[in-house]
Amino acid sequence: MEGQTPGGGGLSEKPVPTATSPGLSSLGAVFILLKSALGAGLLNFPWAFHKAGVVAPAFLVELVSLVFLISGLVVLGYAASVSGQATYQGVVGGLCGPAIGKLCEACFIVNLLMISVALLRVVGDQLEKLWDFLLPGAPPALQPWYTNERFTLTLLCALVILPLSTPREISFQKHTSILGTLAACYLALVIMVQYYLRPQDLAREPHLASSPSSWTSVFSVFPTICSGFQCHEAAVSIYCSMRHQSLGHWALVSVLSLLACCLVYSLTGVYGFLTFGTGVSADILMSYPGSDGVVIVALVLFAVSIVTAYPIVLFLGRSVMRDFWRRGCGGSCGPQALAKPSGPWVRVPLTVLWVAVTLAMALFLPDLSEIIGIIGGISSFFIFIFPGVCLICAVSVEPIGPRVVSMLVGAFIFRQSTVAAVMELL
Repeated sequence: MEGQTPGGGGLSEKPVPTATSPGLSSLGAVFILLKSALGAGLLNFPWAFHKAGVVAPAFLVELVSLVFLISGLVVLGYAASVSGQATYQGVVGGLCGPAIGKLCEACFIVNLLMISVALLRVVGDQLEKLWDFLLPGAPPALQPWYTNERFTLTLLCALVILPLSTPREISFQKHTSILGTLAACYLALVIMVQYYLRPQDLAREPHLASSPSSWTSVFSVFPTICSGFQCHEAAVSIYCSMRHQSLGHWALVSVLSLLACCLVYSLTGVYGFLTFGTGVSADILMSYPGSDGVVIVALVLFAVSIVTAYPIVLFLGRSVMRDFWRRGCGGSCGPQALAKPSGPWVRVPLTVLWVAVTLAMALFLPDLSEIIGIIGGISSFFIFIFPGVCLICAVSVEPIGPRVVSMLVGAFIFRQSTVAAVMELL
């Protein structure tokens, strides 16, 4: 297998996989991984806390989820080092064989396609709310043509999303990821401030449950919380773009990213739930009055945050399409410029194709809940199943050194002990 040393005694003796020009700083990796996780799920966390019944059990479920999620990220970094591959699907195929690799590719591209469609639909919803604020009282039939979702979303894709999605390396997204993270943090800040200031429209006291209706309802929010932290698809590409590629360094990046994400999600979930109680909407912004200027600014910035997440998803989907191109016709047909999938003559058309297909699906698919259901089902493969299979195959391929054993066993023990402690508390 590429990059392996027969009989190697540890990870430190292996060359790590690299992107074309790995130059991503640790801080940049933290922000890209954080932005990959910090997406549309932010709007659903207050509702998830409501479904759990009370704050404490929901927060415990979030912490337990975090242990599993961080463990998966560390395993993916180790698997990338062993396999010598620079993409998620490449790691799975290199370690687990071509059959599982093909399954991973199929699940991977469908999942990313559905995520892209969902992101565009969320942006479209925020634009619609913005027009309702700017044109109050105007019936939909009498609104100007430029407020039509098909026009505004198409224009946004052409002028903003497409240029941001064209760059060759994922390291470019560190700049937009910082902007997107700050925009998401503003939403969390607004929800906190609205709880303490409690404007006149929110003056009534919320109805809060004293205890969860059942422990089944507490654990029913586990899929919602896990999907909110979903960033594992981008883990291998980010790891392979880093300047300092070591398992310990990657573990630190993973922990910092998900802890920061957990802080933003928790503040949004807790204060959103405390503000509205059992009356909280599945989309927290729908619970606030549409005439509040501060909330409208948060709505616009949240749309900015979602727009900055789209190019990361597109980069990952394009990597699968490039693999298809390389196997199908790269080097065997057409001019020499088409033989290099990462070159502009292939990269740009693939980017345009991805944006056009997801835009068409976002505009013409009637029900977003079906899309979310597909994402939730497939995402479990990339968070739990494929990392576990990769770990088993990686350990069988190469003996692991003491430090790697210590880190992986420590993550496993921490996971098990945390789950046991939480179960005792419950």
